[in-house]
Amino acid sequence: MKNAFVIVTLSSILAACAVAPTQQPAVASSAALAAGADIPLGQEQDDTAAATESAEELEAKLRAEVEARLPKVELTSSMLNQLLKAEFAFRKGDWQGPYLTMLSLAQQTRDPRLARRAAEMAVTARQPDDTLAAVRLWRELDPASDEATQYFVGMVVTSDAIAEVEPIFAERLKAAPEKNRGVLMFQIQQLLGRAKDKDAAAAMLERIVTPYNGTLEAHIVRAQAALARADKGAAVREAQAALAAKPDSEIAMLMMAQVLEDDAKVAPMLEAFLKQHPEAREVRAAHARVLVNQKQFPQARAQFEALLKARPDDAGNLYALGVLASQMNDAKAAETYFTRFVEILGRNPEDDRDPTRALLILAQLAEDRGDYPGALKWLEKVPAGTEPQLLFSAQLRRAGLLAKGGDLAGGRQLLASLKPAEPVQQAQVAVAESQLLRDAGQVLEAYTLMEAAAQRFPKNPDLLYDFALLAEKIGRVEVMEKVLREVMALAPDNHHAYNALGYSLAERNIRLQEAHELIGKALAMAPGDPFIMDSMGWVQYRLGKLDEAEKYLRQAYALRRDPEIAVHLGEVLFQKGRQADAQQLWREARAKDPQNDTLRSTLARLRQTL
Repeated sequence: MKNAFVIVTLSSILAACAVAPTQQPAVASSAALAAGADIPLGQEQDDTAAATESAEELEAKLRAEVEARLPKVELTSSMLNQLLKAEFAFRKGDWQGPYLTMLSLAQQTRDPRLARRAAEMAVTARQPDDTLAAVRLWRELDPASDEATQYFVGMVVTSDAIAEVEPIFAERLKAAPEKNRGVLMFQIQQLLGRAKDKDAAAAMLERIVTPYNGTLEAHIVRAQAALARADKGAAVREAQAALAAKPDSEIAMLMMAQVLEDDAKVAPMLEAFLKQHPEAREVRAAHARVLVNQKQFPQARAQFEALLKARPDDAGNLYALGVLASQMNDAKAAETYFTRFVEILGRNPEDDRDPTRALLILAQLAEDRGDYPGALKWLEKVPAGTEPQLLFSAQLRRAGLLAKGGDLAGGRQLLASLKPAEPVQQAQVAVAESQLLRDAGQVLEAYTLMEAAAQRFPKNPDLLYDFALLAEKIGRVEVMEKVLREVMALAPDNHHAYNALGYSLAERNIRLQEAHELIGKALAMAPGDPFIMDSMGWVQYRLGKLDEAEKYLRQAYALRRDPEIAVHLGEVLFQKGRQADAQQLWREARAKDPQNDTLRSTLARLRQTL
């Protein structure tokens, strides 16, 4: 369960521990440098005062406090001239001269705003050493500035001068209200985790938290630090101590789960915790994820449903439930969950989650039930600014749906309008067009297209694999076998190629031992794949091992209620004398796919009717 849990969500209470700026700052004018105020960040305000003062009043108060700390410097004509020359030179691309001017004037005038401007110039020029020098001076000139301390800490913690931040951390922890101290510890631990010298950072963290020994937070940050340096023993001891210090703490329970990294041990612990604390949402979510890892999908679904009941509009839980429902072949529920997920994102534009994957799944669900216009409507909702690969996939799907809806020319025209630069995507377009032709019954045209594409992309295993299946479709089994062996050479871990060749041999009832070996290799690579289980069951049937065949086919059908698996399992049961059970499976297959070729050929061969 490594990295499965987010232990805490860190706030920005410790402004002095924020990350140093990486974006290019706006170029300040000389007037701004002369008159602008430095407003400290992260200062805690008294709750009562904040309730009675307006935002404008608070800002004015802060600004007055800052201005009171600034030196009284006369802006002479000489100084103004130096500032203007520095700014103009900086805008033309020179950084070093302007930087030195600002730094020198800051030292002369003791004005922290000039040191800050020097730091901005060094940041823009990507000069970390010069930035640190300017920030150090800025903080020296205005030690009360949280903003200066913020940048100073952010830079020093990743430098070779890490010892400089220890007194800052210690002082902040000592001054912090007890209710905020734990969050500060977490923030400090995260910052020290970025240090170059990991041993020095670990020793510093230990010294900093020692005054707070026995607290839950101290144990948690020690456990997190131990995990970061791969000391699992120490991480487990600290997590155990945290849980002992506060047995009802969700954070402690989650930390314990994270350090154990063993779902079999973690699951009962989380379950027991939830029995005593049923409102522990984060633990329940963690338990649900563990159950998913263990492939206990019904139990995981129940946990996510409990979470959703408490928060009906939680997009994350809706998406998880949609995925689980799909995994459990509950298409109706999956569609309900994903539809709500998309609707909620639509009502919350500030939510930056991308709905595209859910839209693609909804389109697939609509397509599976033959609702091609509905599938197209889902695809039309894919945002234009979505991830390029997902957007490309959506376009391929749209072309396929147009063709399935009777507009083959429109589908091909859409594919022709795609002009991908990458060879991989060009190959995908060729595969998509061949599938359109194949679905339209133009198999020979599809084969001709793929034959040309295979010559154009001879090293693309995915395209070659599809070409091989198409070759078998038109009876070119020698081409199919040759191309599948090319795929195996290009991608030795491509279990689909081994499975396809093995199944083809079993289906033709030839070279059954070789077929068994090929399918066995595929199953070793993907032991949970129901289609490979189906192939293994089918080759066992061909070898006359009916019990073994039934075992594999039942496993496959439990995982995936696919019509072809149902047909194969039905034939095995038929040969075992269980005609009623076979008939029931064949009826299930017909209900899902009335035109299924395997079903029709099987019924004809066995002289059966439904």
